[in-house]
Amino acid sequence: MTESGASSETWIHAIGLRLEPAWRREPDASRTCDATDLIATERETTASGIRTLTYASTGLEPDVDILLFRLAPAVDELQAAGARLLRRGLGRWLEVRHSFLGRIGSSQYVGKATSQERSVLDGDPARYLVVYPFTKSADWYLTSREARQGIMNEHMRVGRGYPAVRQLLAYSFGVDDQDFVVAYDTDDLVAFAELVRELRGTESRRSTVSDRPLLLGVHRSLEQIVADLGAPA
Repeated sequence: MTESGASSETWIHAIGLRLEPAWRREPDASRTCDATDLIATERETTASGIRTLTYASTGLEPDVDILLFRLAPAVDELQAAGARLLRRGLGRWLEVRHSFLGRIGSSQYVGKATSQERSVLDGDPARYLVVYPFTKSADWYLTSREARQGIMNEHMRVGRGYPAVRQLLAYSFGVDDQDFVVAYDTDDLVAFAELVRELRGTESRRSTVSDRPLLLGVHRSLEQIVADLGAPA
């Protein structure tokens, strides 16, 4: 929830996908072919220069089985990747249930983003990803720059007390319904829960008018995910 930035133009796209249950009743050969096509499609997307992190949400989220987190230099590339995913193989059985788009940009509250505030931009992904969209009130934006900085200083102080939780913030103004999307990347969900609880008691919470839906995924390879969904071994 800290407003951090990156030095280069990067767009993010978090996609929550639901698998039609009827697919699991398809013949083994069809499911194998569909799963193979999906994996091949995502390899094409990777080859095009888009980075995609894949997470399993089956059994955790009521309407999401696969959580994808993509990073690309342009929205056009993200749109093409999404279309490619849905038109062949297992993708034809997937429904987009949630979609959050945002741009990584410079923060007016942080001089230079730390490694904790660059999250999945740096290094390998952690075990869990939490996608957290949120919107601020009109009063927040009409509050003086100095007052907002003081509130954000407290907010950031709390966040930096939980080094096991990395985060990446994207701006969604003008391109999606929410104001921001934060990707929390951690191996320690208990620490993340404690962080969220402590942040509930900070002044910045007063200005948050919406912070749903929150999506949780467990980092898995796409091969592991399709196997869990029912692709024959």
